[in-house]
Amino acid sequence: MTRTPSRRLLALALTVAIAAPAWAQTDVAPPPPSGPSTASSFVVGDIRVDGLQRIGAGTVFTYLPIERGDRIDQSRVGEAIRELYRTGFFEDVQIGRQGDILVVTVTERPAINKLTLTGNKDIQTEDLMKGLSEIGLSEGDTFDRLALDRVTQELTRQYNNRGKYNVEITPTVSRLDRNRVDVTIAVDEGKAAKIRHINIVGNELYEEEDVRAGWESAESNWLSWYRRDDQYSREKLDGDREKLQNFYLDRGHLDFSEDGIQVAISPDKRDMYITAGISEGEIYQVSGVEVSGDTILPKEQIEQRVFLREGQTFSRALLELSSDAIIATLSNIGYAFAQVNPIPEVDRENRTVAIDMQVVPGPRVNVRRVVFKGNTRTSDEVLRREMRQFEGSWYSQAAVDRSKVRLQRLGYFESGSVNVETEPVPGSNDEVDVVFNVTETTSGSFVFGLGYSQLSGITTSVQLSQNNFLGSGNRVSVEASRNSYLQRYAFSYLNPYFTDDGLSLGYNLWWREFDNSDFNTAQYSSTNAASQAVLGIPITEHDSFSLLFGIDRNEIFTFRGSTPDSIVNYIDAFNQRTFHAWRTEVGYARDTRNDFLQPTRGTYQRVSAEITLPGSTAEYYKLNYEFSKYWPITRALVLNTRAEIGYGDSYGSDVTRNICFNNPVQEDHDNDPETPPVWVPGADPSDPCDPSSPDFVDTVTASGLPFYENFYAGGTRSVRGFRDNTLGPREAAGNSTFLQPLGGSLKTVGSLEMYFPTLLDSPAARVSAFVDFGNVYSDLDAFEAKELRISAGVALMWRAPVGPISISYAYPLRKQDTVRGGSGDLIREGDEVERLQFTFGGAF
Repeated sequence: MTRTPSRRLLALALTVAIAAPAWAQTDVAPPPPSGPSTASSFVVGDIRVDGLQRIGAGTVFTYLPIERGDRIDQSRVGEAIRELYRTGFFEDVQIGRQGDILVVTVTERPAINKLTLTGNKDIQTEDLMKGLSEIGLSEGDTFDRLALDRVTQELTRQYNNRGKYNVEITPTVSRLDRNRVDVTIAVDEGKAAKIRHINIVGNELYEEEDVRAGWESAESNWLSWYRRDDQYSREKLDGDREKLQNFYLDRGHLDFSEDGIQVAISPDKRDMYITAGISEGEIYQVSGVEVSGDTILPKEQIEQRVFLREGQTFSRALLELSSDAIIATLSNIGYAFAQVNPIPEVDRENRTVAIDMQVVPGPRVNVRRVVFKGNTRTSDEVLRREMRQFEGSWYSQAAVDRSKVRLQRLGYFESGSVNVETEPVPGSNDEVDVVFNVTETTSGSFVFGLGYSQLSGITTSVQLSQNNFLGSGNRVSVEASRNSYLQRYAFSYLNPYFTDDGLSLGYNLWWREFDNSDFNTAQYSSTNAASQAVLGIPITEHDSFSLLFGIDRNEIFTFRGSTPDSIVNYIDAFNQRTFHAWRTEVGYARDTRNDFLQPTRGTYQRVSAEITLPGSTAEYYKLNYEFSKYWPITRALVLNTRAEIGYGDSYGSDVTRNICFNNPVQEDHDNDPETPPVWVPGADPSDPCDPSSPDFVDTVTASGLPFYENFYAGGTRSVRGFRDNTLGPREAAGNSTFLQPLGGSLKTVGSLEMYFPTLLDSPAARVSAFVDFGNVYSDLDAFEAKELRISAGVALMWRAPVGPISISYAYPLRKQDTVRGGSGDLIREGDEVERLQFTFGGAF
């Protein structure tokens, strides 16, 4: 009995010792030991929150599962602490008691003031920021150290997947006032581990070189600097493993299996060694192919879409191609969700396989709406008129694909930015919405500034050009420009949809003053003015017909002794300097290119005939043919074959005139004091001049294509590596030995150009390697293939914000060299070579 009080005191002491930490207070002692009920629970008379800085007390009360009037105990307190921690707003939470007041003391987690990424090159900052935000690390969010640790681990994993095992991720947290932090994540990517050796074990029927053809992973080679195929990546290796399986399945090896793949890394984490073990298995033949299910169309028509035949070696590629062809056929008549389920029946004893292609058409789908997203400037009407898939009609995959190509060819959107989605209509299994997502690009410009090219020098210009004027799809251009040889003022307007059927109508007005003495051509000056109307008529989806009618006036100034005699004689034959022309042009074009700015497939052809109508001062015609075809070789290579042929001649009788010195006049070259004055024929009222007259000088004849309409070649837009306009016939003026380019009536130029779309990570720039060839001839009889000039080189084209930039470096492979006699006299002047050529502010 005497020991009972001590036991009670010991129990009471233990209760107080256990309760004290849970009721932590700074200025109030634990409740007095007046009994079990007061030590473990009490009724909350009020609640106070201490330690808040940015977060409002109302936010705490929202998450706190305790209210005034509640009786709480230790379990309720623990639950409250867990709930407040779960919000993620606080680093520390303590709950104490001051009388009947529940005191909640918190330490807030800081807010992220600024999040900075440095050193990342392989992964774009925008992509990383998006990933960080999904993890919970973004500016304005509450900072969580655990989230930062997860980010470090995730970034390390992503870089490891790209073969960069030496990557170092260093996060730095800087404390700021008002409970804020700046977070900096420094990335030292290091260098990707290179694949030194790939070995396939078990390939007995095929050479390893054939098995690995098309792999993205490859051993280091001389092209790895460009392809980067020697950089190890787990994603690339997974894709290559799939290609390995496809290689054997496409050759009938149904029992093919991959026994395992081993990836070894060197101690310095720089070199990778890959070994793949395989079992090829036997080759299977196709014993039969049957089409079953609801084919919708006649079964014979569907069977024509099957490319796998009885007796052939099995090929999964042909099987998939057959399935896709059947699905495409059905989707073009409204069955957007059609499926084909190939069911193989394998006979391993006879090494054969029978295929049952079950067709499941699904419901026939009607297009409820065609929707456009992303066109902030271009009106829906402009895009809708390019549609070949219409609302209220059956869904057609071919029409959707064609609509996408037509949008890409407008030139209003970034290359490859037109994407199509088919969205089922909620509550309906036979209706869909077709959504076109676009990203608009600059379709016009207002330029007041400078341009430069080696041909024209500095160009000052004011130009307003808009291919999508006010989002209407109309093209408007107003220009005033001046450079060393040209003053030009022009206005043009084109409405590509003058009628709803696609008939286009446009107008061109321009005036220019041209000084050829600075244009690498024969030295003469001209003043031109023209007014033209252009009509375009669509014939088919790819074909169009164009008609131009215009009136122009051309006033030409020549200078004896400076201008070649053939040009002066042409002017004298007409006995006037001003040429008027009623001009018409008929053209036909076929365009199947897939993109306006940077096509990767398709063909462009155009043939045109231009003629000045009877009654014009000079009567002539010009024929021109242009051809360009894009061949997609691989994802990283696109070949463009390009050619242009032009020919012109006069029609009707030649113009002939006798020249007599009748009242000769002195022509003084005021603009060139070093050139002495010369005597030129004066007006001859008795024209035609009598050849028997003592004043008779010469008979001049104007025939063929007028010199001011001649074709020219050489330079950035024809045969690169040769100075602009300098190829073809030349002629000296007077006693000068300097040969001036005349151009010619026959032009033949062409090019083979390989584009590297993925070399530069920019849709606005492209790099290419090219071979150009061509020349200009005086007429058809002068054509000789051995006179074609050839050059090869590389080029960079960039649609920069300040204007288009084109740079090329070409090396002439075939050119004409200068030949001199033993005494140093010039026998034949060579071509003018210009290897580095560039333009800034001109069109590509």
